[in-house]
Amino acid sequence: MTKRGVVALVSTLAALALLAPALTPAQQPPAAPHAMPGHGAPPGWTFTLPKGGPARGREAFVKFECYACHEVRGETFPAPTEKGKVGPELSVMGPLHEVDYFVESIVNPSRLIEKGKGYEAPDGSSKMPSYNDSMSVQELIDLAAYLKSLQPPAGAPAPGGPMRH
Repeated sequence: MTKRGVVALVSTLAALALLAPALTPAQQPPAAPHAMPGHGAPPGWTFTLPKGGPARGREAFVKFECYACHEVRGETFPAPTEKGKVGPELSVMGPLHEVDYFVESIVNPSRLIEKGKGYEAPDGSSKMPSYNDSMSVQELIDLAAYLKSLQPPAGAPAPGGPMRH
């Protein structure tokens, strides 16, 4: 391309850039689908998990051997046996927390750790192992639904009362 051709091309592109805002919507080229107006999150939007199945969640509890560290009063899981590998008793947790709390506790167990209960590793993180690479999203949702469905058995100490961990 000659010098005169380059100047003409640059001048044309500059003129188009200046005129583009003045074009009516019908004259403007369509935007990419991801850039179209109205496709953002609506005001007040919040993330919501689909409903999980507590029965399938109980199956996930067994599959991932959560009972190795967590007691669930009223259930017939094997009791935790390894000293130092113990998490909170879970039957009292259902009424205390929302499903989102259980999801976060599984996905990010170091987020909230009760201090002084033996749940912390020496570095301050949770002793609970990560299941993020082995648990499906559906298993996570179902497990959280199972944990939410738990109720303390009749006659069990009130939440915050004495309990064996």
